[in-house]
Amino acid sequence: MGDAVIVAAVRTPVGKRNGGLSGVHPVDLSAHVLNALAERAGVNPEIVDDVIWGCVSQVGEQTFDIARNAVLAAGWPQSVPGVTVDRQCGSSQQSVHFAAAGLVSGQYDVVVAGGVESMSRVPMGSSIGQAGVNPSGSGLHTVFHDVPPNQGIGAEMMVERWGFTREQLDEYSLGSHAKAAAAIDEGRFAGQITPVKLEDGTVIDTDEGVRRGGTLESMAALKPAFKKPDGTIHAGNSSQISDGSAALLMMTSEKARQLGLTPLARVHTAVLAADDPVIMLTAPIPATRKALKKSGLTVDDIGAFEVNEAFSPVPLAWLAEIGADPARLNPNGGAIALGHPLGGSGARIMTTMVHHMVDNGLRYGLQTMCEGGGQANATILELL
Repeated sequence: MGDAVIVAAVRTPVGKRNGGLSGVHPVDLSAHVLNALAERAGVNPEIVDDVIWGCVSQVGEQTFDIARNAVLAAGWPQSVPGVTVDRQCGSSQQSVHFAAAGLVSGQYDVVVAGGVESMSRVPMGSSIGQAGVNPSGSGLHTVFHDVPPNQGIGAEMMVERWGFTREQLDEYSLGSHAKAAAAIDEGRFAGQITPVKLEDGTVIDTDEGVRRGGTLESMAALKPAFKKPDGTIHAGNSSQISDGSAALLMMTSEKARQLGLTPLARVHTAVLAADDPVIMLTAPIPATRKALKKSGLTVDDIGAFEVNEAFSPVPLAWLAEIGADPARLNPNGGAIALGHPLGGSGARIMTTMVHHMVDNGLRYGLQTMCEGGGQANATILELL
């Protein structure tokens, strides 16, 4: 049986809405990452068996199989295929799972997993189309109890279930920004970011969403976004609307030896879980438990956890239920500070995690993220 190892991982900076990357077509942003990945690994793209690309809003500039379009835009050989995946926010983490499965089964020798989302150019929800369209169908009315699926309302439901205060949510958010700012200042992201040069010569090389100098007082002035007037979820403790792309070059360890490449980590365990589709955000908890059980590892064995910060209550509830060391959670900040370019986030987070593991000599890292419909991926990487 084969295995699945990561030999390179790279990402663009994460651009804020209508920020530095908003003028870049998502196909071109993807192509930029693909070429940066091949260059850093020192491989000829012709050896790639497939490009598996996450993207959520597959409409407009992100339609017609953006994976294949990115391959062609990158100037890679026409022999390299591409396929686009949608598991909502976990799309590019699912790309990694599909890539790993293909390598282990022998379908692939070399594969790229990644994703993109340009939320400035293709706004969230664009794929629904015209107003009044119901993507859930009549059969789901009883499942959703006639409550329209809304992640913000789900976040408010989590706050009520776990009894969080707004101050706790805001403190967590400020901590995410502080950790991300420290990572930028200390150059921790430099090895994973491929700068993007715009047509006017401007170079975007730093994540744009990180805010400095925030206080609980300034956060308290922000109005609730979903439950008015007394809600707790607002723009400051939610993930940011963003643009970005990331990719990982994966292969079997045998292929890495043949090519003279040194793997960074291997995919140790990959699982899926699902939970309440109305709350929608709680599945990282059972996904983590499932991954730990399947791997035979304990919480204490994991040196770093990446739990996507869709909203502050998501990682806070995860901490309360899993009992992990808070210092090991999102050590370089998360989506509240860095941003959440939907289809690219899973690969962005994994790129950040694998570099953090290498830089700090951490044997195991675990990544999980909530996804539309109440789903979650969980992945454990092992340092090599």
